[in-house]
Amino acid sequence: QVQLVESGGRLVQAGGSLRLSCAASVRTFSNYDMGWFRRSPGKERELVARINWSGDLTNYADSVKGRFTISRDNAKNTVYLQMNSLKPEDTATYYCAARVSGTAEYIYWGQGTQVIVSS
Repeated sequence: QVQLVESGGRLVQAGGSLRLSCAASVRTFSNYDMGWFRRSPGKERELVARINWSGDLTNYADSVKGRFTISRDNAKNTVYLQMNSLKPEDTATYYCAARVSGTAEYIYWGQGTQVIVSS
């Protein structure tokens, strides 16, 4: 069982930056690939960024490439999402999720943290 707790979401002005954190309660964090997703009202859930178990492979949605950076610290059981140059369309609830490394499905989810970007 993996418990995930996100933090760092808040109201920020367009052009600003935020860093989201996701702390995992699990024995071996490095057994899991991690992802950040977001959902806005009326929109489908979107995979924003993902990172493999070791941190040397990352992928980003086209909408955030060059602005967001996903990273992880396996010693701290934490994954981060650094968000720069925020836009109003980044407003959403952000969720972190975990999947067993090498599998396809994210099976553990956090409760989400809300990001609101004002114009």
